[in-house]
Order: sequence, then C-alpha cells, then structure tokens
Amino acid sequence: MNITTFVTPGLGDSTYLFDHAGVAALVDPQRDIGRFVDGASDLETRFVFETHVHNDYVSGARSFASATGAELVLPASAAAAYHHRPAFHLEDLDAGPFVVRPIHTPGHTPEHVSYLVLVDGEPVALFSGGSLLVGSAGRSDLLGAARAESLARLQYGSVTRLAELPDPVGLYPTHGAGSFCTSSVAESAASTIGHEKQTSPVLAHATEASFVSSALSDLEPYPDYYARMGPINLAGPEPLPAITVPTISVDDIPDDAHVVDIRPQAAFAAGHLRRSHGMELEDQMGVWAGWLLPFDAPIVLVANPDQAVEQAVIQLARIGFDTVIGVVADVREAPRLASYRLASVAELTQAIRLGVPQILDVRSPGEHVAARIPGSVHTYLPDLRNGVPPELDAGQPVWVICGGGYRAEMAVHYLEAEGFEPIVVADGGADDALSALRAASASQSPAPPAPASS
Repeated sequence: MNITTFVTPGLGDSTYLFDHAGVAALVDPQRDIGRFVDGASDLETRFVFETHVHNDYVSGARSFASATGAELVLPASAAAAYHHRPAFHLEDLDAGPFVVRPIHTPGHTPEHVSYLVLVDGEPVALFSGGSLLVGSAGRSDLLGAARAESLARLQYGSVTRLAELPDPVGLYPTHGAGSFCTSSVAESAASTIGHEKQTSPVLAHATEASFVSSALSDLEPYPDYYARMGPINLAGPEPLPAITVPTISVDDIPDDAHVVDIRPQAAFAAGHLRRSHGMELEDQMGVWAGWLLPFDAPIVLVANPDQAVEQAVIQLARIGFDTVIGVVADVREAPRLASYRLASVAELTQAIRLGVPQILDVRSPGEHVAARIPGSVHTYLPDLRNGVPPELDAGQPVWVICGGGYRAEMAVHYLEAEGFEPIVVADGGADDALSALRAASASQSPAPPAPASS
C-alpha cells in the first residue's frame, strides 16, 4: 500500500492519501483541496474519511468529495447536517483492494473514529486522527473544561485499545508537531503500534487515573477561533473562496479593517502603518491572525510586491477567515509611519548585565515556566489584547522577547497602541539569552586557586 503524506506545518496537521491496486482514499483534508486532487489524479479515489469534527481548521472533505466523486465518510455520531456515509464502529467499508474498518476512539472528541486499513485481511495501517499520536495523544479539553475529565477517561480507553493492534501496523495521526490539539509535545513523523508501545509516555500509565492526571496537566492555551471550527464543520464547510485579492492604496483601507503586514520583520520595523499587525508570512501566520483578530474580521494585507499573497489568503481561509478585501503593496507614501528598533540577543544580554532594561516575555506559560529571564515581565502574546502589563513603564523602552523573534513582532501592535517604545529581539529567544548570560557569568567567575606546592 502506498501512503502519501501532505503536511500543513502551520496547523501541525497531516492529511493522508493512501492507495492500493489503483484504488485510493483520503483522510482528514484541509480546505485547500487542490493539492489532494492533484495527488489523486491518476487514482480511483473511493472514499474521503474524517476522523472527527475538527476544531483547528475548516474541513475540505466535503469539497473533495464533490470534486472527485469520492464517498464522504464521517463518524456516525457526528450527525453532520449534510449528506455523508456514517462510519459505525467495526462496520467494515469495502473499497475492493482493501477494507477500511472504523474503530470508535472517543477522547479527543466524543464522536472520534480511527480507521484501520486491511489488505488481504491483514491490518497494515491505522489513521488515528487525534487519538493515539506519535509520542502523545489528542488533548481532551477542547470542548470545554466541564467535559475534559470524562473525555480524558475515554481517551485512556481508546489509546489502550489501539495499542492492542499488531506491532507492525503503521500509525498515521492527523495531529503532530506544532498542533495545539496535542496533550503534550508530539512528533510529526509516522510510527508503528509496536514502537509506540515501547516509547510513548501516554501508553506507560499503569492506571486510568494516572493517564487522566497527566493528560489534563500543564496544557497550553489554544486559539480562540477553535470554538468556531466545530459548528462550521457540522453545518457544512464551504469550498475555499477565490484566493485573488485586489491591490488597493492606503487611502482605500476601510475604517473597520484590520491591517496585517506580512512583510519581513525588518521592513515592518523600518516603517509600518500605525495600529497594523506585524505578522511576517511564515507557516503560522494564519494561526496567529486567527487568534489575535476578531473571527472573520475584514482584513487588508500589506505585502512586498514579490511576496506570495495567495499563501497568506489560503492560511486565513483554512480557519474560516474569508474576508481578505485587499492588499497594499506600498506604504512608503503613507503619512506618519511608525517604526521601532530591532535588537540582537547579544545586545539584550549586555543590557541585562548593565541592569538597564525592562523586558516583556510573550512566550506561552509553559515556555516561561521552563526558562525565565531574571527581572522580566511575562504576558502570553494573546493576553496582550487585554492590555499591556501594568508593571511596565511607558516612559522607558520595552525589550520584547519570545522563543525566536516571530511572536515578539506581534506584540508591537499592542505596545504602540498604549504609547510604549518597543525594542524587539529578532535573532533569537529567551533560551538563547539565558545561555548567553550563563556563558558571560562563567567567563567572569574567578579562577580557582592553584594547588599549594609541596
């Protein structure tokens, strides 16, 4: 059996196209289905499967089924409001050269189904969605704290049962590295049931209580837009809208639009529209825009002429932001551009040694607990929407740091709005700064006394 993996790095998710003897099926596609349609162009695609009602993106399964004639299969208890074939527990789906066996695996969501593929009666691959992941399991709190414990108990039963499959069975989860849907750090690569039984911490718990306690501890926050994805995917996700947007001038930007500047950070720092959001076009731009902006808000992009604006539009559309109304290609003539200073980790550590700076750390709570910069003020980036921490003095510059420089740029919007002067550490993060401080401290330590001569 051939398996093609389509990784969507910004979401931390994988979509799988598998085929045998010319017959194929697709598992958990995102909304931009063109890449999947192209991948299956020489195959007879019999099914498109959804493992669960997704919380992190708008599904492309319905659109793929319409475009290819594949039969759309959803977990039976999802009860989506559009035509599909319900997948019932252990009710095999015959594709001819292979059989797909749904296995009800609640925990990440109540309706969750994993799909076991059998060739000539032998199980060969498990598409586990958000159930058993590589080195982790899907988190159980995305439907609210009130249901988190009961779902975690269900997840324990699900991953334990999946671990009873034969060791050689391949494990292909949807959620992986970079996904907010994992209960602990997951890997993006595929695995096998046998390897996970030997190495996965989620399969090492002797009791349900131990698993649940671990699964619900130290969970990181997840984006606000997650609450919107489930209803969209149940009601009927629409196809990806047109990804071309008109070029407009600064004067054409509507008053209610949110301006997202996707240029490289150096260009944004040198001169940007006031109150705009600096979000350089990287893999997670769409996720952060979805977290920081009101859902489905009208958006105007600022981009360099040579940037792939359509990639930004696709990232936003994957999470239901379909209202990119224009792109501004030149802000140089705009009045009163704002700017700020970019700094290096070396400059920050030198300032710390001199006892000068006030530092804002915008990393996640877990990152901050693991490594704290002495004297820094911590507020997770999304929490800046509620205001700049009162401990910071607007009369003094604020050094902003994160894990690598990407999120620190996004903090500028909130600091500038309250009259602060940001200095953004752009070439590294908190771990780098702490390492540099330790190295400097070690180099200044007095040498140990020489041993006395005999």
